Parts: sequence; C-alpha cells; structure tokens
Amino acid sequence: MISNNMQYLTPVRSLTLSILVSLCSACGGSGKQDSKIASNEAAMVDTVPVFILKTDTLKKTVELPGELLPYEQTDLYAKISGFVRTMKVDIGDRVHKGQTLAVIEAPEVNTKFAEAGYSIQAAKAKWTASKDNYERLYRASRNQSPGIVAPVDLERSHNEMMADSATYEAATQQAKAYKEVSGYLYITAPFDGVITARKVDPGALVGVNAMLLTIQNNRTLRLRVAVPEMYVASAGKARNIFFSVDAYPEQQFSGVLTRKTETVDPATRTELWEFAIDNSKHLLKAGVFARAKIKITRSGPSYVIPPSAIATTLERKFVIRVTGGKADWVDIRQGITTDSGVEIFGNLKTGDTLLIKGTDEQKQGSKAYWKIR
Repeated sequence: MISNNMQYLTPVRSLTLSILVSLCSACGGSGKQDSKIASNEAAMVDTVPVFILKTDTLKKTVELPGELLPYEQTDLYAKISGFVRTMKVDIGDRVHKGQTLAVIEAPEVNTKFAEAGYSIQAAKAKWTASKDNYERLYRASRNQSPGIVAPVDLERSHNEMMADSATYEAATQQAKAYKEVSGYLYITAPFDGVITARKVDPGALVGVNAMLLTIQNNRTLRLRVAVPEMYVASAGKARNIFFSVDAYPEQQFSGVLTRKTETVDPATRTELWEFAIDNSKHLLKAGVFARAKIKITRSGPSYVIPPSAIATTLERKFVIRVTGGKADWVDIRQGITTDSGVEIFGNLKTGDTLLIKGTDEQKQGSKAYWKIR
C-alpha cells in the first residue's frame, strides 16, 4: 500500500546555482554545456522519498500461549477415620456420577448408628405412653364432673408429653446424623470423569481429610489465554479460537469463548480469557500448553506507516511531516505492529506528506522547499 503512494521530492535549486547557469550562458556556452551543468547540479541535490498518509483497517492475527485445564477437577478426601476396605478404581478408569469408588471400614460408626436406632425406639415408646396418659386425663376433665382431674395434674401430664416428644425428635435427628456419617464410608464420584490419581491402597489407615483420589472431567477442557492489554479492545469481537499443541503440531483445534475476568491483572497487564474445548474424542490432555491464534481488528480506521518513518530520540517519538515548505515534527504514539507496518496515533490527517525515513537530522522548522519530480 505504501510503495504505491511513494513519491520523490527534490529541493528547489539554490540562487547561486541559477546565477552560475546564467553566467555560463552569457559567455556563449553551448547547449551541451548547459545540459552538463544542469546534470551536475541535479547530482548535487539529494532526493528524499515520501508517502501520502492514508487510512487503513488494521487486521492482525496474534499467537498467544495458553494452557489446557480440565473442565472440572476435584480431590476426594476421607471425612472420617478408618481403614480402607476396598478401592474399586485406579488411575485411567472412567467413572460415572454417583459411582462408588472406595469403601472405608469404621466399626464404631456402624455401632453408633445402630445405637441411635435403639434410642429412637425407646424415645418413641416413652412419648407414646405419656401422650396416651395426657389424652385420658384430658377426656376425663371434659366428660366427667368437675374436680375429678386436678388442673395441675393435667398440666403436668401435658408437659411430660411435650418433653417426651422433644426427646423422640432429638433421637430421630441424631439417627439421621449417624446415617449421614455412615454414608461417608462410601466415596462416590461427584461427576462423570476419569481417575487421575490414587493415593491409598486397601488396608491403609486414613484419617480425616486424608486424600484418596483425584477425578477430572476432561470431556470438555478449558483453554485459558492471557490477552495483553493492548489487544483486549481490538480482539473483543473474537468468539472462536484456533490453536495447536506439540502433540499434534500439524492439527488445528478450535474453541468457543465462554468467559473473561473483566479485569486486567496489574502484575502481567493481561486479561484472562477462557475458551471451551470439545474433547469428546479425548485427543487433548489437560495440563498441556497450547499456541492460540486470535484475530485482532480495529473498530475504526487507523494509520499504518512503515517503521522507518518513525524517529526516536531520548525525549520523544515522532514522524516528519512536510507542512508549508518546512519540516514539521509530529509526536506520535505507537499502536499495534502488523506485517504491513506500525499503527500510529497523533495530530495527523489523511493526505499528509510524511518522510519515509524519519531522522532527527532533519531539524524541526528547517526549510524544506519541495517539488514533486
């Protein structure tokens, strides 16, 4: 694009050289001598390539590192102390939600559960007796002559019935608690997945919070990519991603954007994006690194110039614009670098004439009488 708009501009001849040409003509020099002098004069003049600034739509595909993670992963722990009676799975086994993976043996838990059952029966029997007694006294106080049943006896009977009822309810809840605890003896799969770690064998004594197994759901994977701050806005419309891994260097995989952190990490100046990867064929493995390609597109027009047009000093970064016959330094900020050039921002407009080679040797405000050759 830039090479098609490149033109070469030449400074106007100096007055001294014009006088020299006139003198030579007055002395009767031939046309050939005039031509030779003009040729020598042209040889003394340097030509500087320039280009006309145009807007362009910035498009770029960037490659960023990413990491594949399981969609779900959890470590399974023992919730009570006991001996491992059975390990029903090993690493690499695929399991289903609710499947029993291991059984822990803890006789005292079963004993307490049985004891709770007997406590329920005793409490229920006592509550039933006190309830029958209260109901008889209540009927007698209503159906027979007043004074046969003292109010205080009726009240005492009612209180005993309520107390026995509470005891029965407490025993019932205690039995439920022991039943829940006995359920901890069975380690089950929380979701469909694959066993990736096994830490104990049958007969091992495990305590509370001892890790037994690790399970992963890798049918769907998460690809997490840290997108640099510079690309966050320009890649905002990207919904699909293509990536490759070292295990399959010639094969391209795809994913769909599912979520973003919606914040830039101040330590890395990146925003974390997550893509969902269908791994139903189980080709990809969780934990591997990926090379992800994301398309970058500016929402509006940009100025893209050759890198050589940007001059850099210790104080500033600028391009040189030809304005009114003089060199004009225009401060700029660099944007995204593409194959066709560097995106810039500054006090510029379409149609400006810029030097292709920016250098601080062309001083600010120096005379620059140009004409297009």
